[in-house]
Amino acid sequence: MTKTDLTLPTRRSAILSATVLGAPAALLSASSQPIAAQTQGAKNFVLVHGAYGGGYVWKYVAARLRAKGHNVFTPTFTGLADRSHLMSKDIRLSTHITDIVNVIKWEDLRNVTLVGHSYGGWPISGVPEQVGDAIGSIVFLDAFIPSDGQKGLDLNSPRSRAAVLEAIARGEVSRPPTPSTSKGMSAADRDWLLTKATPQPIGVSLDPIKLTGARERVVKKAYIRARNFENPNFDAFYNTAKTGGWEVFDLPSGHNIQVEMPDRLTDILLTLTA
Repeated sequence: MTKTDLTLPTRRSAILSATVLGAPAALLSASSQPIAAQTQGAKNFVLVHGAYGGGYVWKYVAARLRAKGHNVFTPTFTGLADRSHLMSKDIRLSTHITDIVNVIKWEDLRNVTLVGHSYGGWPISGVPEQVGDAIGSIVFLDAFIPSDGQKGLDLNSPRSRAAVLEAIARGEVSRPPTPSTSKGMSAADRDWLLTKATPQPIGVSLDPIKLTGARERVVKKAYIRARNFENPNFDAFYNTAKTGGWEVFDLPSGHNIQVEMPDRLTDILLTLTA
């Protein structure tokens, strides 16, 4: 499936069309509304990537959602992928939370389905603290669900923790990319993920997250677990979500569900819109 984008008229083209139709005032009023408000029945999705990646990892799911007429935003965190030129010692978890908050604010989004993959669970946990009224549902895709006061180093795998500590010892601001791949994806997709991966800023692992319960007040919450990816933390998050009344899904996939099972993931996300 090729990437499909919604094509919406520009303000200028709307004005020209309105002049021809003899109804400039009505169309001018409509064209001044946020894009999301102009698309009847469209849902708003903000898809957040994990460590080493960028918004590009969502291309299969984004294309499918857009083909169904929905609004999809796939921001890249500061310091990674197409924003890797901004790598800095000053990048902290709060920076990545703000990256997502600002998309929601500047795009005037409401009733957002906010999805975070892997490390992305950290920033999306902090987003409702600032724009909770804009979030209709929050989805953790094989992702971390941190508690108030925890920091990345507290939950990192032994390998990731060692990489962070080694980087600190060397006076570096990032750790080398080690993206997860699996036998469930094509060789082309494995090469694509490995080639595009960029270093992860270590500052995001060093600060405790501040949560006051805004995440729990989101109307709909879900956890999607990739069973072919071993991770005791994710197993624990899945079980906690299940006993806590969240919607849970258990998929026969490697860690990158959005790459291995985009059709199934798209269908699930459409059921989770509030």
